[in-house]
Amino acid sequence: MTNDSTVTVYGTEQVKRARIAVAAVFTVHGAVTGSFATRVPWIQDHAGVSAGQLGLALAFPAIGASIAMPLAGRISHRFGARTALRGLLTLWTLALILPALAPNLITLCAALFVYGATAGMSDVAMNALGVEVENRLDKSIMSGLHGMWSVGALAGSAAGTVAAHTATDARTHHLVAALVLTTLGLIACRNVLDIQSRTDEEPPPRFTLPPKSALVIGAVGFCAVFAEGASLDWSAVYLRDVLDSSDGLAAASTTAFALMMAVARIAGDRIVDRFGAVRTVRTGGVVATAGGLLVVFSPSPAVAMCGFGLLGLGVAVVVPLAFAAAGRSGPNPSQPIAGVATITYTSGLIAPSAIGSLAEATSLVVSFGVVTVLALGLVLGAGVLRSADRKVTGSAVGGGTKTKSATGT
Repeated sequence: MTNDSTVTVYGTEQVKRARIAVAAVFTVHGAVTGSFATRVPWIQDHAGVSAGQLGLALAFPAIGASIAMPLAGRISHRFGARTALRGLLTLWTLALILPALAPNLITLCAALFVYGATAGMSDVAMNALGVEVENRLDKSIMSGLHGMWSVGALAGSAAGTVAAHTATDARTHHLVAALVLTTLGLIACRNVLDIQSRTDEEPPPRFTLPPKSALVIGAVGFCAVFAEGASLDWSAVYLRDVLDSSDGLAAASTTAFALMMAVARIAGDRIVDRFGAVRTVRTGGVVATAGGLLVVFSPSPAVAMCGFGLLGLGVAVVVPLAFAAAGRSGPNPSQPIAGVATITYTSGLIAPSAIGSLAEATSLVVSFGVVTVLALGLVLGAGVLRSADRKVTGSAVGGGTKTKSATGT
């Protein structure tokens, strides 16, 4: 690797190791989210906030992410992709400690602001490296990488379910989880691609409007990620407050959602290659809509858990395909990928707040009725992802010279 050029020749084995490494990073990132989501009811009770106040607090990750995400490209430009990812991922794993420490609404909002800012920056950095590895392998891997994120979310939510079932203090649970995940993240980052910017290259802008292509593709991603964010952060509360289930069973609903996300994403690359992006997303929208209807009209916790599982199955591959479509929507893929990343990620962070605010004004049942409508939007809007259907144009392994990543490095 030279410091004056982003063009680097990697051998096949190096790229394969980088793929494994970035997959491990996605897993660690997802585990933080799963660990947090299952303890939201505990955090709500500890901070003494209502559903509406919790919804307000859950808006602060979106605010933090929106402000901080554009900085990821500049950090990668200055320090290189590997060092940037190592630092940003560490900040994210350690930020898990903060929300459970908050004793009131104000401190919870501050903690979730930091939580969202570190989540957003590390998410952009790892997706940029994922796109870089995909370009060098010249085959679809993004669904699988996001599948590993779901595996991490599943592992984190499973551990959280056990902690909730045994009435473990979330402060202790999240401290231990953060230390373990920080260690695993640092190990994983050792083998990711070390992309460096040219010494004469201008740093990426702090903020830039996404192109029109990203807005159209991002709208479909918005629907999917809204359903994902709502389900991850509110499924446990839904079962507890609407269907009067125990804390342990309520936390298990998050696990069911994460499990179906993981299964669909891991199998996603093969499914898309066989049936195409549009048909895959359209079918997923039908499945997700059916899941939303089960949640809304559920007579029991078991039926609602099945509904959340179908929601996870239906929306799973949309985000990876949105990244793929953005990368093929213009001559310079970095800007539309960054635009879609911002739209979809912000959607996931806005969703919990919107669900809480709507629940305060109406009910959680009505809130998930909105989620169901957005799931139906996937059926109607799937056509914009047609460019995500992969067309092999030649191997980049061994002599790969595709250099621009989503962070501009």
